[in-house]
Amino acid sequence: MPHLSTLKQDNTLLENYFPELSSNQEAKFSMLGELYAYWNAQINVISRKDMENFYVHHVLHSLAIAKLIRFKAGTEILDVGTGGGFPGIPLAIFFPDVKFHLVDATGKKIKVVQEVVAALGLSNVIAEHKRAEELDKQYDFIVSRAVTQWSELNKWTARFIRKKVKNDLPNGWLLLKGGDLTEEFKSAERRMEEYALKDYFKEEYFETKKLIYVSAFDTLVPRYSV
Repeated sequence: MPHLSTLKQDNTLLENYFPELSSNQEAKFSMLGELYAYWNAQINVISRKDMENFYVHHVLHSLAIAKLIRFKAGTEILDVGTGGGFPGIPLAIFFPDVKFHLVDATGKKIKVVQEVVAALGLSNVIAEHKRAEELDKQYDFIVSRAVTQWSELNKWTARFIRKKVKNDLPNGWLLLKGGDLTEEFKSAERRMEEYALKDYFKEEYFETKKLIYVSAFDTLVPRYSV
């Protein structure tokens, strides 16, 4: 398990990239490392290597979404396949006036998420042990981090995105992915935009990481057509 002083030191990375954080947000992000260090020792939801780089690999990676869009108050977001709570929990700290619904099919992971949410007092988060197919609600955006192929995610979740738009970016999906996405998105007949995370963050980890925005409304020629 990484030493807690290392986790606290790594937390300063967030302040460098997001200097607008309030003291309350800084405190919650600082607690996050300690909480995951504790719960990961009880229920292994993060690999040891990733835990040693917790703030870069998990927290900062999740907050890449906040570099693209600043959600307006009252926005509702579904985090599909949240795993240990990413990107949902860091985003919920960053956007306290936004509602987050975190779901995952693995019960032990959601247990950790629920414990972390309770310890941080995040009243804007609901975490449930469910599959996406079981949901019956609509949201402004769906977020995920390396959960499944786009074709499957689109099939499972397209019906959950509401039509009324309240943010500057039209409703849709915000997906954290990596590597060559040509094959995965070659038949995605929706408006799609790709953002390289190395343009946001200088750490080597982000060299091949990407944020994909897919609009729920605009149908275009596939970006990755062959």
